[in-house]
Amino acid sequence: MIRPVDSGSHAADVQLAIEQVTLLSPGEPTATVRCMLGPVRLGARFDRIRGSAEAIDLELTRILVYRGRPVDQLDPVHTGLVTLRGTGVQLLTSAAPRSGWQAIQGANPQP
Repeated sequence: MIRPVDSGSHAADVQLAIEQVTLLSPGEPTATVRCMLGPVRLGARFDRIRGSAEAIDLELTRILVYRGRPVDQLDPVHTGLVTLRGTGVQLLTSAAPRSGWQAIQGANPQP
């Protein structure tokens, strides 16, 4: 289940809901995500997990859509496969029936 942004949470420029996380290499998880607030561009920085006090500092380094085609951004309600790099990767979790999808929030890079 995908939950909307909590009205009491920090304002986010971008938000990704995580369906599944795979660790192909240490420190760089690949995740199947849905863009919930965006568009989310390459280089976006995520500094919080919605509903958690745990600190993260993750950078979006790759976005793949439609049979592995690389793109520079992921638009709202679209899904993609993304690669993240940084601190807090161990806190990312795949969706579960009881808890729903985990969402990470942050900001796009400056143009």
